[in-house]
Amino acid sequence: MASILDEYEDSLHRSVSVPQSRGSVGIPHSGYVNARLEKETPIFNKQRIDFAPPEKINSLVVSSNQLCMSLGKDTLLRIDLGKPDEPNQVELGRKDEAKVYKMFLDHTGSHLLIALNTSECLYLNRSVQKVRALSRWKGHLIESVGWNKFLGSETNTGPILVGTSQGQIYEAEISVSEGSLFSTNPDQYFRQVYTLEEESGPAPVCCLEIERGLEGKFFIIATTRKRLFQFVGKVPEGTEQQGFSSIFAVHADHLPSFREFPANLGFSEIAFYTPKLRSNPRSFAWMMGNGVLYGTLDYSRPDSILSDERVWVYPPDIDITVNKPISIVLTQFHFLLLLPDQVKAVCTLNGQVVFQDLFLEKFGLLTRMIKDPTVQQIWIHTEKVVFRYHVQRESRDVWKMYMNMNKFDLAKEYCKDRPECLDIVLAKEAEHCFQNKRYLDSAKCYALTQNYFEEIALKFIEAKQEEALMEFLIKKLSNLKSSEKTQTTLLTTWLTELYLNWLGILQGDPSQRNLYLDTREKFRSFLSSPKNKDCLFNNRASIYELLASHGDTEHMVYFAVIMQDYERVVAHHCQHDEYDEALNVLSRHRDEKLFYKFSPVLIQHIPKKVVDAWISMGSRLDARNLIPALVNYSQSASTQQINEAIRYMEFCVYQLEETQQAIHNYLLSLYALCRPDSLLSYLEQAGTNPNRIHYDLKYALRLCAEHGHHRACVHIYKVMELYEEAVDLALQVDVDLAKSCADLPEDDEELRKKLWLKIARHVVQEEKDVKKAMACLSSCALLKIEDVLPFFPDFVTIDHFKEAICNSLEDYNKHIEELKREMEEATQSAKRIREDIQEMRNKYGSVEPQEKCAACDFPLLNRPFYLFLCGHMFHYDCLLQAVFPNLPAYKQVKLEDLQKKLAATSQPSKSHHRPKDADTISLGKGQQSREQIKADIDDIVAAECVYCGELMIRSIDKPFIDPQKYEEEMQSWL
Repeated sequence: MASILDEYEDSLHRSVSVPQSRGSVGIPHSGYVNARLEKETPIFNKQRIDFAPPEKINSLVVSSNQLCMSLGKDTLLRIDLGKPDEPNQVELGRKDEAKVYKMFLDHTGSHLLIALNTSECLYLNRSVQKVRALSRWKGHLIESVGWNKFLGSETNTGPILVGTSQGQIYEAEISVSEGSLFSTNPDQYFRQVYTLEEESGPAPVCCLEIERGLEGKFFIIATTRKRLFQFVGKVPEGTEQQGFSSIFAVHADHLPSFREFPANLGFSEIAFYTPKLRSNPRSFAWMMGNGVLYGTLDYSRPDSILSDERVWVYPPDIDITVNKPISIVLTQFHFLLLLPDQVKAVCTLNGQVVFQDLFLEKFGLLTRMIKDPTVQQIWIHTEKVVFRYHVQRESRDVWKMYMNMNKFDLAKEYCKDRPECLDIVLAKEAEHCFQNKRYLDSAKCYALTQNYFEEIALKFIEAKQEEALMEFLIKKLSNLKSSEKTQTTLLTTWLTELYLNWLGILQGDPSQRNLYLDTREKFRSFLSSPKNKDCLFNNRASIYELLASHGDTEHMVYFAVIMQDYERVVAHHCQHDEYDEALNVLSRHRDEKLFYKFSPVLIQHIPKKVVDAWISMGSRLDARNLIPALVNYSQSASTQQINEAIRYMEFCVYQLEETQQAIHNYLLSLYALCRPDSLLSYLEQAGTNPNRIHYDLKYALRLCAEHGHHRACVHIYKVMELYEEAVDLALQVDVDLAKSCADLPEDDEELRKKLWLKIARHVVQEEKDVKKAMACLSSCALLKIEDVLPFFPDFVTIDHFKEAICNSLEDYNKHIEELKREMEEATQSAKRIREDIQEMRNKYGSVEPQEKCAACDFPLLNRPFYLFLCGHMFHYDCLLQAVFPNLPAYKQVKLEDLQKKLAATSQPSKSHHRPKDADTISLGKGQQSREQIKADIDDIVAAECVYCGELMIRSIDKPFIDPQKYEEEMQSWL
């Protein structure tokens, strides 16, 4: 194991040249620690508003991007922050000394309540310019308002709660008429529902908040200087408009649940954090005398919405007797405290001050801080200046706090987009798990870090935690890039070694059976993983060696199957005499080469199953490649086992219709050896046409002769048309078989007669059976008694073939009579022919003087001509010109020769005296007469009418114009 680790380290140093690149195994985690990937900006970014108020600012409220500011004694400034250049100024219209005490703006920014120090309250709607006094509210100094976020609208507040300085809680509703505004009093009603008290009596209601939970349940939070009250109750569905009286009525006889702290600021303030618009708050922070009570809001709880509460004490530099906090604002991970000269931000996770902002004295004392819940902006003002804070990436350092609190899942959640921070968290979590002996969890985390691989591996080796080391290597392997082939190879090999060691240990312990099975399954999953497939395939030789060194044949076979190394699998089964398993592997994967290789071994042990497998493969197997296995098997097997070889060969011949000569020859050899009856039927079924026979005739003849199968030899002789040999051999078996062979040469009577004579001689001389010899005469019409007589011995009496001799004489007489009749018929035919010739000589036709040649259309009688029976008449030269091109070449040559001879006979003689009848006189010995030459020319030229005879029919497909003269003809027409 150590050598593998050293080799792996060397490969890392060779392959990793840039330690800062992510994803490479062995990169130190310090590659991220000192990196500064972005310019850090403050979480709370302050901005001074460019605004110089004409009078001092008394109060400021903001909600839904609507800002309202009280200036001086009688001025109210409203600004839509979406249109900051269009401020709206409203006069309160007060002539007395009343001053604005507090202002309250609802969540929509539509309803503004202005509490005066004279225990009066004014109302201003966003859509109007005139302030209206709420007469029913007179006489109460308003400290807090709980807005109805569920039923409120731009013209109606819905039921709201109002807290006074005397501890009373009133329920009220303000509505703006849709007709003429303020034609009636806007305050619909104003009734007391509860009074808050502390140990000394009624106490001012500092804050009010209304929230709705599940199933119509409402939670009302109210605070005094030292106490936080909760009112919980359901409002029946459809009665929400009737208000919250029923909730407070439940607590008329007893106090509701509350939190109380001894210290007292003289007031308190509660802030809520709402993650999204129109959702319920998720956390709260209550600023009171002892510090800040922070917690989450759990709406599923039955009696109290507050959960996970803890008190963060004020920082040491805050003395509530000297510079007590004025306001509080809550964000996702911080609460901000407003002091007279500064702002402090405290992390809600650890209570540490993470931000502090001091204000210059020239701005005056800070008066109030408020947050717009819709845009998450924080506003602070003095009497002269207004500031605004933007909250930017508040969660940037939260991961570090969660990490220090060992809340690693949350830490990873808040740094998942910052790999340098995520690496630190993972390293810290891995170390934490290792220290707590959670080695598997530690390995999973270490595998995701950029710490040096060898340090982590040695750490687990020293702790003797092989299972955790394996987990670490598996995770590390999964994170490697495809280009890191060396690391992948070494990790894969190391993991294989570890798995085999671990399996070997567990296998010897019966009590660890379940763990062994689980580990075995993991190892097999590792071997069959698609991600590791290429690496394992390229290094399969090393893996085989490891498996062999551990003697793990089971996994060697399993790995071979995964690698599709079926040859090794089959070889393994054969070596262990598991022939059925070997055949199953072959049948499943249907590899022809493996069948050829292992069939010689398998057929020796399970012949029937092997042949079944061959048959199931069908035409995918080439039977010629299986013949060696069958030959080897048939030489050492019994007749019953040879039947399996015959079964497969018959399947190839009859089912697959194989035509390969080797297959048919081998089947013949098997038939000749074990099944003589099937041999003859096979030969007969193959037929007698040599061109359609697929076996070797000479080989088959030799094979049948060696095994003494004479009938088969006779059949082969017949196919080879060696009828004499067939008859000679058939006479050794059966005379009837010889007779069937003798009749085969139907076109050769001489041979047929010869064959029958062989049969007759055999019957007479060998069998000495005269009757059977006489039967041969009746079987073959070519044999006569005189042909057979020489075969009989001298002592045979004529009585045995008297009848045959008489029959022969009768046949001769009949033949003589037949010849006489034919001679008479021939004489009569000759006589009729002579008469027809004489008649043809006397036949004539008449030609009129005006008749014209059918070819040239000139008068016919001007030149020698021919007259045909059909009526067509041609000049001699016209007919010759029409016939000559259509004559065969040999007739053209003969015609030219005859014309030359005729021309030679027509030349005048040197003598002035011409013998009488010169045309009929012979021209010399061996020469033809002139009349004979003319007759021969007539036979060629005038054999038939050129228009009515076969010549015209044969020339029907010839073009009218000779192709060779086509161009010349076409030019003549232009």
